[in-house]
Amino acid sequence: GNGRWAKRQHLPRTEGHTEGEENLARLVRVAVTRNVGWLTVFGFSTENWVRPRGEVRHILGLHKKLFGRVAELNELNVRIQWMGRPFDSPEARTPKYVQRAIRKALKDTAQNTGMVLTVAFDYGSHAEIVHAARAAAAQGVVDEAALDAQMYVPELPMVDVMVRTSGELRVSNFMLWQAEGCAVYFTDTPWPEFDGDELDAALALVN
Repeated sequence: GNGRWAKRQHLPRTEGHTEGEENLARLVRVAVTRNVGWLTVFGFSTENWVRPRGEVRHILGLHKKLFGRVAELNELNVRIQWMGRPFDSPEARTPKYVQRAIRKALKDTAQNTGMVLTVAFDYGSHAEIVHAARAAAAQGVVDEAALDAQMYVPELPMVDVMVRTSGELRVSNFMLWQAEGCAVYFTDTPWPEFDGDELDAALALVN
């Protein structure tokens, strides 16, 4: 909903993405006060590469900035991690400078013991499931436990509640394997305006 938010504000779509990134920083601070253990956000999907080049370049710069917020994450005791197509995968498209920012953020927050913030970048659930199936088949066992173990971030717990903003009444190609049976919080609020009250309403579905 970043682009639609920007359109309503008579701003370029890139400004919507900038405000979306800033709002994520705000929501991380709020989520920490709510004792959220795991927060996973869809930063950039495998399908997003077809967007206009200028918009993609802007989003890539924002993600480099996001993974650079190490001091703030350390102050909040938040550990950041990433999930997406492995950098050495033939299909991977994450640029080298974003890869470096991701690796540094993971290293610099690895000792934090509070909330785990997972950013899905160059991520698609279908690609993840195919990756898991191939890895499981290579080991000779393809069953539910084997697929679980081969997901991009196997330690991620099952999703408790999925949030869908901007009036979208559908789920996207996001954590489909992990979202089995989860509650879904639908809201007309666009992501740049999603605040603590909205987060509380989503959490109320599972608390």
